[in-house]
Amino acid sequence: MVPAAEAEAKILSLLTPLEAPGDTEMVALAAAAGRILAQPVTGGLDMPHWDNSAMDGYAVRHQDVAGASAACPVALAITETIPAGKPPTQPVAPGQAARILTGSMMPEGADTVVMQEVTQRRDNQVLILEAPPPGQFVRHRGSFYRAGQPLIAAGTALGGPELAVLAAAQCPQVPVFRRLRVAIVSTGDELVNPEDPLAPGQIVDSNQYALAALVQAAGAEPVRMGIVPDQPDALAAAIQAARTRADVILSSGGVSVGDFDYVDRILTDLGATLHIRSVAVRPGKPLTVATLPTAAGQPFPVLYFGLPGNPVSALVSFWRFVEPALRKRSGRAEGWQPQFVEAVTQQSLKGGGPREIYLWGRLSPQAENPSRYDFALAGGSHSSGNLVNLAGANALAVVPVGTDMLPQGSVVRVMVVRS
Repeated sequence: MVPAAEAEAKILSLLTPLEAPGDTEMVALAAAAGRILAQPVTGGLDMPHWDNSAMDGYAVRHQDVAGASAACPVALAITETIPAGKPPTQPVAPGQAARILTGSMMPEGADTVVMQEVTQRRDNQVLILEAPPPGQFVRHRGSFYRAGQPLIAAGTALGGPELAVLAAAQCPQVPVFRRLRVAIVSTGDELVNPEDPLAPGQIVDSNQYALAALVQAAGAEPVRMGIVPDQPDALAAAIQAARTRADVILSSGGVSVGDFDYVDRILTDLGATLHIRSVAVRPGKPLTVATLPTAAGQPFPVLYFGLPGNPVSALVSFWRFVEPALRKRSGRAEGWQPQFVEAVTQQSLKGGGPREIYLWGRLSPQAENPSRYDFALAGGSHSSGNLVNLAGANALAVVPVGTDMLPQGSVVRVMVVRS
């Protein structure tokens, strides 16, 4: 059994990220959420585009108001009102002020904004009741970003803030990496689809749906290959078909030591290199990681993950080992590894043995200290076949190798699996 951290490092070392320009496509900005930027973006506009006001108030010359106070206010003539989106029509001369709103363009001659709360309006005059510091509430052109400088680096996952920056830079089309294609194969004579009648001894294939959802949430495109019976020829044909359609293959079932567990043998027959065959975790000990030889038209070998068939084991294996691989392969510049935090467990956590134990439950911020976390173990049986109490879980508590018990109130390392 390969320790979890060693297995993670080995898997990530097998991967080459997507590359530009071969794996690049242009998409509209509105369709770019969640995509990975393939090339650095350089903007052609200063930000702000011009000097503007950060406050509702009055644009003034600082030298005119440097001595203002409530006891000795300075009276200025109001020349105009400058709404957002409209340029000023005249400069501010000595003894003058322009009414200005947040985001409005600064008029020529003015260098300071006095907020309206320290003024009094009298017809076409404004009384300044407090001396502002020079340049107060003025956002200067280019103070956030200078045109021609790097704006967003390649490998960045595009979320709301990044899309806002690209929109402000007037980038309606952006170069992103294509989505990874991940083939999903369910193996087992006992499996049936959810819409099929369930005969005695059969099991509904839940892994196909769970893994497809997780693949999609990771930003990749799931390619559902359906159920394959426990027949070597059928499994070999399914893997051959999947490798022509996908960058990564996920199969569930057939990787243990049973009489009908054919995955490792078929991969060997197909010329694959097997890198991992089991990992020191529970649930999820059976895990095959292999690379299939490069086929015609494929720049990189196809990475193969043979996951356990038990539903919880399959999901834990995905979260712990597959999702980081998809993140790196998709072209992300960083942030591939799983996210771990420390939390206080609200129940005792049972461990023991030569494997890391993963127990599922809910991670939440502490009410009295939101920067710290509590972990609440999901109720019911923590069996690798029990999907029911996995619903709603957002984290996995990790009981270290050789630890028999973590008492209630202990600090435990927790892997975040859903925000």
